[in-house]
Amino acid sequence: MSTSPELGRSSRSGSGPGPQPHSVWPQRTMHITQLNRECLLHLFSFLDKDSRKNLARTCAQLQAVFEDPALWPLLHFRSLTELKKDNFLLSPVLRSLSICWHSSRVQVCSIEDWLKSAFQRSICSRHESLVNDFLLQVCDRCPNLTSVTLSGCGHVTDDCLARVLLCCPRLRALRLENCARVTNRTLAAVAAHGRALQTLHVDFCRNVSAAGLRRLRAACPRLALRAEHSAAMIPDQPPRGHLAPGPALRKLLPR
Repeated sequence: MSTSPELGRSSRSGSGPGPQPHSVWPQRTMHITQLNRECLLHLFSFLDKDSRKNLARTCAQLQAVFEDPALWPLLHFRSLTELKKDNFLLSPVLRSLSICWHSSRVQVCSIEDWLKSAFQRSICSRHESLVNDFLLQVCDRCPNLTSVTLSGCGHVTDDCLARVLLCCPRLRALRLENCARVTNRTLAAVAAHGRALQTLHVDFCRNVSAAGLRRLRAACPRLALRAEHSAAMIPDQPPRGHLAPGPALRKLLPR
């Protein structure tokens, strides 16, 4: 019995071991833009801020995912320069914010203003308003914030923190570390406006006094308050005459 070439090729291609025909591969592949929004959000959630931004630049659909507030319930910054980038989104969905700056320049920021040299003042002038300005944006756009952590933010002020407490009534945790300008005024603002606050840390904040901590504990007995080393540190002193700033006069926080 004779067999046609077409039938022979068909039977041989479908029998026995060997690679599958190339025609099946398109059925197994999927472009990322074919995923639904929920899957894309899940995929984006594994990326850091820069990677999210780079992926969003590839097409309008992924840009829309990047701009979805559901992608941004948590923001963490490791340096102050990151606050100036456009690789994140502030929205009412934001629940947790942390700015942790661990740099040798933090020590410069912690020096009292009247003791700083002209060079040290020029260093601080480049970033001294960044955290305060950023937190004011957070106050306007993120009213549902529940947790804030600030570490090494030597220029953040009592007034700015009081504004955060006023504009974010759901704030439950405020953790401050090595914030040299934080004083008892922040503690008073917590007592006045931190109605939902459950946890307050003011570690290595030298201008927080033992008396201020006692008043806060009396006003908010249920508040979980921690002030590691703060009350034991030497607070800022007023200028003493016309002493020129120098290494012997510079007050640095303990390492």
